[in-house]
Amino acid sequence: MRKRLIQISGFLISSLGWLFVLCTMAMDYWRITKIGGQGGSYIIKVAWYWSNLWSDCYTDSAAVTNCREYPVLWNVAYVQAVRGLLMCGLTIGFFAVVCCFVGMECTYIGGSDKTKDKVLFAGAALHFVGGKL
Repeated sequence: MRKRLIQISGFLISSLGWLFVLCTMAMDYWRITKIGGQGGSYIIKVAWYWSNLWSDCYTDSAAVTNCREYPVLWNVAYVQAVRGLLMCGLTIGFFAVVCCFVGMECTYIGGSDKTKDKVLFAGAALHFVGGKL
């Protein structure tokens, strides 16, 4: 019973961590700045500048959004490498979640206990590698 409880809690913690990182990668509003609103132009009263890992965007009070991708980052190789490593880490984390689910003692997928322990260990190793990327 204790082994199942440890496996289930470890699975939930690691899976939720992977899911939160995935949600963070998909978020658009990493940094938000309000521009204007204290006088000045009569046409645009308030504007919002927001950015994420992939682009900068600007939205005015008429709800017109202009986005542009970072043009200089395509020339900088290490930034592209960081983006690639983030995607690789998420992919490895997905396979780790699947392996951990199959390898848990409380699931009926995977075969004998010895095989399930190996699959669970492989999932834990994949979580570690995906987290280090």
